[in-house]
Amino acid sequence: MRAVLPARPEVVLLSAGPGDLDLLTLGAAKALAQAQVLLLDELVNPDIVALAPAARVIRVGKRGGCRSTPQQFICRLMRRYAAQGLRVVRVKGGEALLFGRAGEEIAFLHRAGIGVRVINGVSAAFAAAAGLGVSLTHREHCHGVTFVTAHTHDGGEPDWATLAASGTTLAIYMGMRRLPAVAAALSACLPAHTPAALVLDASRPSERRHCTTLAGLANWPVLGNDGAPGVILVGNALAEVLPEVLTEPAVAARKAG
Repeated sequence: MRAVLPARPEVVLLSAGPGDLDLLTLGAAKALAQAQVLLLDELVNPDIVALAPAARVIRVGKRGGCRSTPQQFICRLMRRYAAQGLRVVRVKGGEALLFGRAGEEIAFLHRAGIGVRVINGVSAAFAAAAGLGVSLTHREHCHGVTFVTAHTHDGGEPDWATLAASGTTLAIYMGMRRLPAVAAALSACLPAHTPAALVLDASRPSERRHCTTLAGLANWPVLGNDGAPGVILVGNALAEVLPEVLTEPAVAARKAG
């Protein structure tokens, strides 16, 4: 059966999740089945194309530390195919609205008179937490979670001291290649026994996890050299998978604080 085209040009920004295709929403599966043009990010599970059998697949790779497709070129591709009346699905890894430059794409398409429909998905921090079996907002340990990128748009760093003082679990994206610097910055603001975890390839068969403390994180070798996407989690909620940090001097230090 032929797919019904939208009444006006439209692009679907689709969140593909961290890798496991079972985490796709029903809405995502429906949009993929109807897609005629698929703009596929580098970190998306390549097997996702099987769910879009009628689509022309255009790979617009973006991976940290590697040569990437220019953002403006991606925007122009979306505009071109949507203006032709085709059903365009822009597939982004994780959650499209979190560190995926979706804001720029939405603004560009709106200026071009093209509608945008966003399909939400699972972000890497949630998949990592699920793999670890922890709640990022465990009420006995914290009062929230903060999502942050390890480097700002201008190449700088976030205000680690303010983040450390927030009392929230920190979910740090795009920080694997800056792991020593991130650990050093947080160690200057938080106790050395603060629980931390590294999760690479969250939700995939190749998922790797390492539970440690800030002190251990500072001495951990850089794990991002193989290009695997990773997330760094820091905060007392991680004590659920690292119970030894809640013993003896650590407990005393927490109570004193």
